[in-house]
Amino acid sequence: MGLTIALFCIAAIFSPLAAIMAFLITYEEYIHHYPDKRKALKMSLETAIFTLVFFLALGLFLAAILPFCFDREH
Repeated sequence: MGLTIALFCIAAIFSPLAAIMAFLITYEEYIHHYPDKRKALKMSLETAIFTLVFFLALGLFLAAILPFCFDREH
């Protein structure tokens, strides 16, 4: 149970950081390619939301699967 909570906490902490970085990187790139800043902002927000959901889901998946790999008795 401790490994599950630890993995989910790590995902909950680092997923927003990954989303912020994805937003900053994509916004900086899109601003050079699109004259309309609203379009660049919208696309960057979509990327950030996708990144947040992806890494939270990955963390949840790993929190559900990995404890079974380490709890086996040899």
